[in-house]
Amino acid sequence: MKPTCLADSIQFAALALLTGIVGAQTCRAQTAPPSQAQVWHSRAERELGRDSATAHKKTYDIDRAKVYTLAELVDLAQSHNPETRVAWETAKGRAAALGIARAAFLPTITAVALAETVRQASLIGEYFHRQTLGIFEPALHVEYLVFDYGNRSGGVDAAKANLLAADLAFNDTHRKIIFEVASAYYSVLNARGQREAAEISLKNAQTVEEDAVNRLANGLATKPDQLEAAAARAQADYDLQAAIGAEEIAAGNLATAMGLAADTKIQVQPIGELPLPTEMTNSVDREMDRAFAERPDLLQQLARVRAANASVKQARSRYVPTLSFTGDGGLARGYGQQDLLPGGYAQGEVWNVGLDLRWTLFDGTRREHEVAQAAAEKRAAEAEVEALRDQIANEVWAAYSDMKIALRQQQSAAALLTASEQSFEAAHESYGYGVRSLLDVVSAQKTLAQARSEDVLARTQLLLQLANLSFRTGDLIEAQPPKVGP
Repeated sequence: MKPTCLADSIQFAALALLTGIVGAQTCRAQTAPPSQAQVWHSRAERELGRDSATAHKKTYDIDRAKVYTLAELVDLAQSHNPETRVAWETAKGRAAALGIARAAFLPTITAVALAETVRQASLIGEYFHRQTLGIFEPALHVEYLVFDYGNRSGGVDAAKANLLAADLAFNDTHRKIIFEVASAYYSVLNARGQREAAEISLKNAQTVEEDAVNRLANGLATKPDQLEAAAARAQADYDLQAAIGAEEIAAGNLATAMGLAADTKIQVQPIGELPLPTEMTNSVDREMDRAFAERPDLLQQLARVRAANASVKQARSRYVPTLSFTGDGGLARGYGQQDLLPGGYAQGEVWNVGLDLRWTLFDGTRREHEVAQAAAEKRAAEAEVEALRDQIANEVWAAYSDMKIALRQQQSAAALLTASEQSFEAAHESYGYGVRSLLDVVSAQKTLAQARSEDVLARTQLLLQLANLSFRTGDLIEAQPPKVGP
């Protein structure tokens, strides 16, 4: 070996060794946590953190000056919430899987180009003669499964059921998004109403305090009366600040449910413009029947039972033989040469066809266990249907009861607010005449503040429970939503 070649070989070996060492160090850089008592950190974790911090969140613009109704908010959320996008893409993937399953019924045609060159010694008589062959063969290869006694059709049935389940899961995602937006919307209305009630209560408390200060200056009240009024005003101010904070949190929850940043400002329709139901329109039995017929999660589980039936069909089909057809057809062009004699070219068509009948006689009870597994999964899916029906019945019963309670509470809260307003006005007027004490006025003011807060809460709870009942029965995703009100 020449010295130059030897040096090159040594350099190449050294470079390969160095590359292997660096590669080994790189592979060892990612390890498990060294101890159960210490938090694990690594460069890979920091890289993922940077990727998460710089990831662009898809968003959309809204009209900051527009007052949105609940229906408009729901439309925006359904179009932009990432959860609906996930469910949509999942359903599209299932649709593609159905296309794959159906493709098994069609033949596959493959274009093949074979090229080969061979040089060998052939024994002819007493001598070996060197032969050189070069062959180029373009061809078409066809494969077709003639019949399989249910394996492909079972796959198509399973794919159909899985697509149906994915479509129903898509609907269920919309059902949950609608209820999430409705709940956040009513929470905003409640928080706003509580803040407005707190503002009114603060004004009333300030008025009472001013009256106490004036009466104290004129010798008609005592210092404890003025201090009591000041304490009531401070409490009302404290309650107002808490209500302002709750309103900000509720607004952030609504923006998040719509797929927006939490600090997005959204103008919503006030609660005073919303009609309130006055009675229950359906019986609880009818609501349960609607839930059993419309709940997408229950229908989704029934679709899984269909998929399990198809899996059983596929498992049983493996007990029978399958028949397949294969064929090739094309042209062959070759070159041949023997020893140092002149070579020559030749060409011609080539083809072959065949039928393949396969029947598995013994596989170590594999097929038996596959059938048993598929049958067990089918029974489990059927049991899950029954369990889900019981759960839905309980949810509807609870939602129906909550709706009835909310309806009665709203009526009682409205009556309480009217009585409290009249009581406060009478106490305040009597205090001006010196007939009632300041403690009576402060007590009436606190009762009015509580009644005003409970009235707002009762109205929003009634609307929320109506939405909850529609959510539990599946009415939220019906083409014609249920009528709100009598």
